[in-house]
Amino acid sequence: MIPLPTGLRARLVITFTLVAVAAALVVATIGFELAKAALVTRAETTSLDLVTRELGSVTFPVGKLRPGEAAPTSKELDRLAHALSGPGRSVLVEYHGLIAAEGPLSMSDVPNELYGRAKQSVVTQRKIIHNELFLIVGAEVYRANSGGAEATGLRAFVFFPMQDDKRQLATLRATLTQAGVGIVLIALVVALLSARQVLLPVRRLSAAAQALGQGRLDTRLPVHGQDELAGLTARFNDAAAALELSVAELRSLEAMSRRFVADVSHELRTPLTAMTAVADMLSDEADHLPDAPAQAVRLVLREIDRLRELVEHLIEISRFDAGTATLNLEPVNVADAIQDCLEVRGWSDEVTVKASQGLTAALDASRFDVIVANLVGNALKHGLPPVVVSARATENGLEVKVRDHGRGIPHEALAHVFDRFFKAGAGRERSQGSGLGLAIARANVLLHGGTISVRPQNPGTLFTVWLPHA
Repeated sequence: MIPLPTGLRARLVITFTLVAVAAALVVATIGFELAKAALVTRAETTSLDLVTRELGSVTFPVGKLRPGEAAPTSKELDRLAHALSGPGRSVLVEYHGLIAAEGPLSMSDVPNELYGRAKQSVVTQRKIIHNELFLIVGAEVYRANSGGAEATGLRAFVFFPMQDDKRQLATLRATLTQAGVGIVLIALVVALLSARQVLLPVRRLSAAAQALGQGRLDTRLPVHGQDELAGLTARFNDAAAALELSVAELRSLEAMSRRFVADVSHELRTPLTAMTAVADMLSDEADHLPDAPAQAVRLVLREIDRLRELVEHLIEISRFDAGTATLNLEPVNVADAIQDCLEVRGWSDEVTVKASQGLTAALDASRFDVIVANLVGNALKHGLPPVVVSARATENGLEVKVRDHGRGIPHEALAHVFDRFFKAGAGRERSQGSGLGLAIARANVLLHGGTISVRPQNPGTLFTVWLPHA
């Protein structure tokens, strides 16, 4: 099945062309039929005039003979037949059993209907005889007498060939066909030009809409004319202006929000440093305090650690939002980098590492450390052992996988694990972290030009990081 065109330009051209074809067909058909009718009428008129004139000039006595008149002889009938003959014609003259003929046709070729009607008047009929079309004219000679006109019994049948007329009609048909094809081609060209002219504003609108989608909010189109497309263009410009204003306001608010978060995060660092110093002193004394104060001190210490982690994450996120995060690539031994990340955080005994000692990659070491730390920390907090970190080289990059064997992430939460401040609920312990760790890991992966994904396992969860070759 041939698919129908869906483009507006194609539909316009096809519709225009079909209308042109239909109009050309109608005009050609009407013209051909009119020409055919005129040609046939002319042939009949000419033939009738010839037969009528020749039969009217008969001088020998026919019909009811008067005193002194002799019946016509075969020679006289032959002379009449010869007078009616011409190029390509056949003539039959009949009189009381006598038949004079010119040409190859005989009385058997005369249609019975025509033969019967020829007794009353001059009649015509078209008939194909021996694969040729003839116009047959039949008439009976009438003789005037005192009582009016009487039939004489002398009949003539003249076969006029119509091959020339057929050739003229065939030539006319070919001419009309060629003219129709020419008209259709002209119509097709006009349709293409018209469609281009009509669709030019539409294409401009499409290009302008694409430019808007790409962020060029100052895109505007010139308005020409007073038609519907001009009105549509004007409304597009109004909508683009409104969108530019709204986006500018949103960007301003977003910038203010980011600046606020960054400023608050940096401002929190000073009191947080003091709180951390005091917390360290309290931590040393917690074991010497009664149970209730000791428990309160430990709670404060945990919350200070959590607040410190939150502030560090907020500062890191603000760098990504501000576009100031940079990438310093250098050759890194992947296995050593993973081991160092685990040892610094005291996770070496809880995590299994599977990586070739000779595996190296061009990475930002500090950002790679953040990626591994956040993924492994997430696995240790929310999963169950064993936690396995594996790394291997691929054809076009480095692949790092982190898997735990816990209850896994709920299916409905998989699409949101990298969202900021998202914390999975059902099936997992409620997170005590900032909710920014996986978002920061993803941002660092994207800064490397890589990808990060999560898939459920049986049991547990698998995070896969791919980082391209530099």
